[in-house]
Amino acid sequence: MIYKKDANFPYPILTNTSNAYNNGKFLLTIGLDEIGNDYCFEPQYDMSSEFIKSQIQSENASLILIVQNKDTKFYEIDEKQKFIKIPRERISIKEKTSIQLLIKAKEDISFSNNEDLSDFYGNFKESILVPKNSILGFSNIITLNVIKKPQELFEKKIDPNLKGPFEIELSNETIILKFKNENYQFVDIPNNRDLNNAYIREGLGRAVINFVINNGEDNVVEINEIDPPEVELDFKLYNLMKSRNVKEVGLENIDEVVNIIGNNIIQKFTDAVRGLYNGN
Repeated sequence: MIYKKDANFPYPILTNTSNAYNNGKFLLTIGLDEIGNDYCFEPQYDMSSEFIKSQIQSENASLILIVQNKDTKFYEIDEKQKFIKIPRERISIKEKTSIQLLIKAKEDISFSNNEDLSDFYGNFKESILVPKNSILGFSNIITLNVIKKPQELFEKKIDPNLKGPFEIELSNETIILKFKNENYQFVDIPNNRDLNNAYIREGLGRAVINFVINNGEDNVVEINEIDPPEVELDFKLYNLMKSRNVKEVGLENIDEVVNIIGNNIIQKFTDAVRGLYNGN
């Protein structure tokens, strides 16, 4: 199961919101790629507790990756493991798939030597014994919205009433590329990994600026510090940025972020993008 931030336990738990630990932090970021018939997950985490780290290193505790959609899958991972390959036939990755990292005790664990606990537990931590198979901590929840086709992010329309040859419009769900005439479409998209289509780049740039305005303070958004946006287009961009490990986006680094998430789209979907502009 996925644990929410208000989950209660009868012993100290390491989370990003709990007061049980001094400077408690268990932050998960994750990359996701499709390689052949496999999904390739790249989990990375930042944990503040040296005591919990030592339990994992000594194999008294283990890391469990949870992938939850209509069903829930559990995958035990090694602390040094960089990638997890899961056959696509064994797992369903659909809109708003939730992913979390748990720490589970493999043995009974005494907290008598846990120096990372808050002062509240100082007088009785010697009596804390966490039973085998209990949860020692849980990370933030990553919510994925896998964009399988560029058409899920982009939409093309022909509008002969446009004042100019080309306009960009942002709906709640897509970036709309509007052309006055089909002949104005830029269809020469070389088969490479560079974001060299001016229309896609401009559309992404406009959408990312709007994302910053909608979700940031002082023109900056810390991606790992905000809740998943409710606006569908912002949600898609949010997950694209998280999947490419973008930590911060602001008006000063729009071009950099557009290159990172745009290259990912072009790399995977060059043929589909060409079809988009050819009206297929």
